[in-house]
Amino acid sequence: MSTTPRRIAFIGLGIMGSPMAANLVKAGHTVTGFNLVQAPIDRLIADGGKGAGSIAEAVKDAEIVITMVPADPQVEAVYFGAEGVLENAPAGALLVDMSSVTPQISQRVAAAAKEKGLRSLDAPVSGGEAGAIEGVLSIMVGGERADFDEAEPVLKALGTTVALVGPSGSGQTVKVANQLIVAVNIQACAEAVVFLEKSGVDLEVALEVLNGGLAGSTVLTRKKNNFLKRDFAPGFRIDLHHKDMGNLLSAARAVEVPLPTAALVADFITALRNAGDGGLDHSALLRNLERLSGKAN
Repeated sequence: MSTTPRRIAFIGLGIMGSPMAANLVKAGHTVTGFNLVQAPIDRLIADGGKGAGSIAEAVKDAEIVITMVPADPQVEAVYFGAEGVLENAPAGALLVDMSSVTPQISQRVAAAAKEKGLRSLDAPVSGGEAGAIEGVLSIMVGGERADFDEAEPVLKALGTTVALVGPSGSGQTVKVANQLIVAVNIQACAEAVVFLEKSGVDLEVALEVLNGGLAGSTVLTRKKNNFLKRDFAPGFRIDLHHKDMGNLLSAARAVEVPLPTAALVADFITALRNAGDGGLDHSALLRNLERLSGKAN
C-alpha cells in the first residue's frame, strides 16, 4: 500500500491523540499539531512534528486534517468555530474525525464540509492508550469509498484493522457498539475478579487460565494488571465511557432496539462518576463490585 508522505494537521493531542500524531511522524508524514494545552505540542515537536498556535494555523496547508477530541461540544467548536477547521482548511482537504461522538454530529460535519468543497470521514477508534501507542488500533470508518481509499494508507500508521463500515455516521454507530461490548466485558471480568478473590483462589493464575480459553479476550489481556494491582490510572477514562454509553443508548432508542445489559452497565458507570471516580480508567468498574461485596475502597 502506498506510503506517500502527506501534510497532516492533527487537532487534539490528548491521551490518544498524542501517540497517534507521533506514529504519523514515524511513518514519514509532515504533522502539524494543535492542542489547548502546550505541553503535548512540545512533545510532538520533540518527536519531529510541528506545532501551531491555532486550529487555523495548523490546517492552512493541510491535505488531511485529523481531529481527536472528547465529545460533541468539542467537535462543534473545532469544526464550526470562526477559527475552526471548516473555515480554514484548504479546498479539497480531507477531514478525518477520529473522536468518539454521536452519528448525528458526524453527519453534520459531513454536510457542512461538502458545502465548502471539503471531504470528510468519521473514523473513531478502539484500543485505548496502549493501542494508540503501539499503532494497533481498530478503526471503523464512515464516508465515501474514494475518500476512505485516500485515507487508508495514513490510517494504517495508526491501526492494524481499518475498515469502511458504511456512509457518514456509520463509523460512530460501530464505535458505540464496540463500547457496549467493552463495557460489558469489563463488568464481567470485574465480577469474576471479586468472586475469585472471595473464594480464596490465586487470582493471577486464575486469570491466566481463563484468558487461555473461551473466556479470553483483548479486554482481559489489556486490563488484567489493572485488576491485579488495582491500578486505575486512565487509559480510557470512566467519564469518556459514560459519554459513549449515553451515545449508544440514544442511538439504540432511535432504532427501537432494547439493550438491557448495556443499560445496567451504564448505570454502574454513572455510579462510579457519582462516587468521584470519573477520571479513572474504565477498569475501575471493579470498584463498584468491591463496594457491593463489602470491601471498602
